[in-house]
Amino acid sequence: MSMPFYVPPEQVMKDRADFARKGIARGRSVIVVGYDRGIAFVAENPSRALHKVSEIYDRIAFAAVGRYNEFESLRVAGIRYADLRGYSYDRTDVTARALANTYAQTLGAVFTQESKPFEIEIVVAEVGVDSDTDQIFRLTYDGSVADEQGFVAMGGASDAAEERLGTGWRPGMTLAEVLRLAVDVLGAGENGERRALDEGQLEVAVLDRDRPRRSFRRIVGPLLTRLLVEAPGAVEATAGPGSTETVAGEGGSASSASPADGPGSPTPPS
Repeated sequence: MSMPFYVPPEQVMKDRADFARKGIARGRSVIVVGYDRGIAFVAENPSRALHKVSEIYDRIAFAAVGRYNEFESLRVAGIRYADLRGYSYDRTDVTARALANTYAQTLGAVFTQESKPFEIEIVVAEVGVDSDTDQIFRLTYDGSVADEQGFVAMGGASDAAEERLGTGWRPGMTLAEVLRLAVDVLGAGENGERRALDEGQLEVAVLDRDRPRRSFRRIVGPLLTRLLVEAPGAVEATAGPGSTETVAGEGGSASSASPADGPGSPTPPS
């Protein structure tokens, strides 16, 4: 009679964690960072169709690294959760904290019960009425939740990226300043080599606290180019609160709110 093969639970958990970390480290990085008017998301992502950053609800956004099919399933589930909760109760009852707790339960269950853990790391962020009430939650492959302050980096070499962010970031920075800082951090190699990243290799979005109702907007086109290369004063003058030039919504619409953004309208996130 053969003896059953025994593996200590500690070794099983360690092997799963190592497997997930290796998969995440192969992905391109994502940086989430606060600025004076909200929260910015900067991802190294040359694809125009497969997004790493997305809207979840009125003032909540989602960012992820790792396997696309795995974090995309969580993104869709989060949108459904938010829509159902907002419809059943009130829109103000949909919070990033509640969504992060729901994601944590799912990730923890998959990590402990399934044969393969999710190879993903995600951030759920909610913009508040001021920078002190902004919330950024980071969730790892095993369901652990961390309440981050100011900024967070995910993906390959995230520890080194967060160290560089900690050196260069300060409260009250403008959007142009945080974008340049994020691109500088993303372009820094592990061996001191630097890569030049242009707007075609970046996915950039913001949660703008000054926008009514739906805060999420993607930054594309000429505005993104100017944010990356021009003087901050010139950019701010061009992209002021009344600008409708290049701050695009989900369908590429102008940044000004349309009549459909009224209190009784549906809000289909990306």
